[in-house]
Amino acid sequence: MSAAVAFLIGYFVVMLGIGLWAARRTGASDEEYLLGGRRLGPAVTALRLQSTSMSGYMFAGAGALGYTSGYYGMWYALGDLGGGLLNLSVLGKRMRTLSHKLGSISSIEYLGDRYDSQLVRRVGAVLAVGALFLYLLGQFIAGGAGLASVTGLPFNTALLIAVGVIVAYTFLGGYLAVAYTDFAQALVMVVGMTWILIATVRAVGGLSAGHASIAELNPNLLTMFGADLEYRGQWGTILGALLIFSIGYMGWPHVVVSHMAMKNPAVTRKASVYSVLFNLVFVPAPYLVGLFALLLVPNLADPETAIFAVAQKVLPGCAVGVVMAAVMAAIMSTADALLLQASTIVARDLLPRGGAARWTVLVLATAGIAVALWQPPTVLSLITFAATVLGSAFAPSYICAVWWPKANKAGALASMLTGAVVSVGWNALGLDAATGWDAMVAGIGSSTLAMVVGNAGDAAALPSASSHSGSTAGDLKKGGPKAALVS
Repeated sequence: MSAAVAFLIGYFVVMLGIGLWAARRTGASDEEYLLGGRRLGPAVTALRLQSTSMSGYMFAGAGALGYTSGYYGMWYALGDLGGGLLNLSVLGKRMRTLSHKLGSISSIEYLGDRYDSQLVRRVGAVLAVGALFLYLLGQFIAGGAGLASVTGLPFNTALLIAVGVIVAYTFLGGYLAVAYTDFAQALVMVVGMTWILIATVRAVGGLSAGHASIAELNPNLLTMFGADLEYRGQWGTILGALLIFSIGYMGWPHVVVSHMAMKNPAVTRKASVYSVLFNLVFVPAPYLVGLFALLLVPNLADPETAIFAVAQKVLPGCAVGVVMAAVMAAIMSTADALLLQASTIVARDLLPRGGAARWTVLVLATAGIAVALWQPPTVLSLITFAATVLGSAFAPSYICAVWWPKANKAGALASMLTGAVVSVGWNALGLDAATGWDAMVAGIGSSTLAMVVGNAGDAAALPSASSHSGSTAGDLKKGGPKAALVS
């Protein structure tokens, strides 16, 4: 057994141990299992939010972008750097306050409660589960590929092992297990990515020498406009790259649920600081390693393996284990959140009388494995598509829920449907290439417009006038979260 494999086995055992620990601390209620009892502090909140939003994309997709498009990938990184701070600042405190007042458990249930509409809840649930499943599929494929590359196991076997570990601790400990494993995995991600970046830069002779060598291959890679300068002047596409991991992930149900699980609204302030620090250290690194991989492992058949290949070339066996654990951490920290939130939405928002979320975890995981064994499109394409649909469909509704007291169910419903239809259609018809505008820009733009138009068309509707929501609308009008602060 190699040192890398031994380290990975140890890592999996630790994750399962956290799941068992969380299971003992988790009560029987839905609030306990699905939100960790709403008692998480700033460090866990911040790193859970960040690791969940990063996903296997950072080790597969980001590395591939650096490998094929050079510094163009940094547009994604620039958006990502401030994404956590933006998410926590815009949604954090207010969403924690309102979700607690409304008694909401799932992030889609919260929308239904806030807009006082079962139709918003049902439609939102269908859209969310569909997109979350595709996103989850991308994580499963990335996890199987990553584990297969370091162990030499067949993809199918590696997939079953990786998913099996994720399902086990998620099933056992619910949100508390997901949050604390995500916290631990975020730390592993930082250590592993920093290690491989330093080793990579040393292997190419330093940053200056590495850039000089890249310039000899193709100087266009050192611009932010692609290997053939194909993105020069394509500001609609570039804006989409900036938006997807900044404004876009304010519409990701598996991420925004972090706000609902905070122990009180004041957690937001410290969590924002931790989020920024994590991003500054972690976010640029995968793109840089992918770029310099051109010098160390040229002519890769699959650019999404660039970071894996570099790790095996420049690091000793034990260090490869750390890096591969970081890769698996990025994948698992998102997969567990996707799996739990999708299961939560199915159990609470789609089943007629509610259902057991634990068993829904097993059903969705089994379905995901079955599809992943077919190996659909690349990790990058699956994740960016699902992320675009989620951001387009839900970001305006989540933002308006806490910042626009008069936002109503007609606007929310129009926004969700328009954002989903436009983003899916934009991708299906290849309109990004035809128009020069990214699907994320078109999706969020049209979704926001639909929110305004739909709201105006049903101006008489009260946004949260039911007995369930109490005085939420009034609280917002009187000054937002300070007027309704709960802990």
